[in-house]
Amino acid sequence: MRIGVPSEIKDNEYRVGMTPSGVRDLTSDGHTVFVQQGAGNGSGFADDEYISSGAKILPDADAVYNEADMIVKVKEPIDADLRRMKDEQLLFTYLHLAPVPDLTQTLLKKKVTGIAYETITGKGGSLPLLTPMSEVAGRMAVHVGAFYLQKPNGGRGVLLGGVPGVLPADVVIIGGGIVGINSAKMAAGLGARVTILDTNLDRLRYLDDIFRGSILTLASNKAHIEDAVRRADLLIGGVLIPGASAPKLVTRDMIRTMKKGSVIVDVAIDQGGCVETAKPTTHSNPVYDVDGVTHYCVANMPGALPRTSTIALTNATLPYTRRIANLGFQKAIEEQGFAEGVNVYKGAITYKAVAESQSRPYTALKELL
Repeated sequence: MRIGVPSEIKDNEYRVGMTPSGVRDLTSDGHTVFVQQGAGNGSGFADDEYISSGAKILPDADAVYNEADMIVKVKEPIDADLRRMKDEQLLFTYLHLAPVPDLTQTLLKKKVTGIAYETITGKGGSLPLLTPMSEVAGRMAVHVGAFYLQKPNGGRGVLLGGVPGVLPADVVIIGGGIVGINSAKMAAGLGARVTILDTNLDRLRYLDDIFRGSILTLASNKAHIEDAVRRADLLIGGVLIPGASAPKLVTRDMIRTMKKGSVIVDVAIDQGGCVETAKPTTHSNPVYDVDGVTHYCVANMPGALPRTSTIALTNATLPYTRRIANLGFQKAIEEQGFAEGVNVYKGAITYKAVAESQSRPYTALKELL
C-alpha cells in the first residue's frame, strides 16, 4: 500500500502522524511511505531520519495526497487538506466529527473512507487510540490551569498545593475517565484538593481505591456539579461519550457563581465541550474571559508537547496502520472493535453517535461492505 504522511496545518500543531520507527516497520512490510518534507520537524524528527527508515520525502502536501492510497494524520482535515483529498481516499486520523457537520458533509461528498482513532474500541470498551492523547491532555490540563491561576496571567493568584498554614486550591474534575484520572494524578501530586465527579459509581469506587482516599469522589448530578463548580479554583472538563457531542454539564448560570480569577480547562472541546460557555481556541490565542473566569479550550492540546505526543500516538496507532496496509480495508476491519472506527464510508455515516449528533441518516457499515 502507498501511505502518505503530510504535515499538520492546524494552528501550532507540531505533531506528525508517524515516527521514523513507524515508517521502518511499514517499509519492512513492503509498503511505500511518502512523508512531506519537514513534516516531522516540529516533533524533532528530521527528514534524514525518515529517509534512513525507508520513506520517500515529497516536497509538498499536494504530492503526498496525490501519491497515497491512505493518509495517516493526527488532526481532522481542514479546508486545505480537504481540497487535496482524492475521492474515495482512506483517511486514518482523529476525526471528532460529531460537532462539525460541514466537515462530515465534505467527507461524505468525496466518499472518503474515514477511520477515526477516537472511536476504535478495545477490550472492555476501551479506546486504545484515544487513550495516549487523553493521558497527555489530562496531565497538561493541570499545568495549564496552574499557569493561568497566576495573577499576572489573569488568575486568582492561588498556588495549587498551598503552603503550610494556607489551604490548597480546589481542583474539580468532571469525568473520571482517562483525562480525569491523569488530571487527578497531577493535581493531587502537587498537593491540591481534588474532587472527581462521574456518573459511574464503579468508576468512583475504583478511583477511591487507587488514590487511597487522597482525592474526593462525587456522584455526578446537577446539584453536586453546581456545588463543586462554585468552589472550584480550577475546573477541568473531561467528559466523553465516544463519537458523540459532549453534554453541556456546566451551565452559564453555574459559571456566574465561580470565583473571579478561577480557571476552566475544557479538554472535551474536541467533542464540543462540556461547559456551556466553551468555544474552541488555539495555541496562538488560547484563553478568553466569561464572567471573570478564564476559559482555556484549545482543541489540540497535545500539539504543544509534540515529541511526547507523537511517539505515544504512533505507539498506539501503528499496529492498526499496519493491519490496514497488510490486509486491506475490508479484511482489516474484521478485527473486533476496528469497525467501530469507521465513521464515514461510501458517502454514508457509519457511526451512529455521529449521525445522531447531526440529525443525519445512519447506515450500518455491514450494509455497505
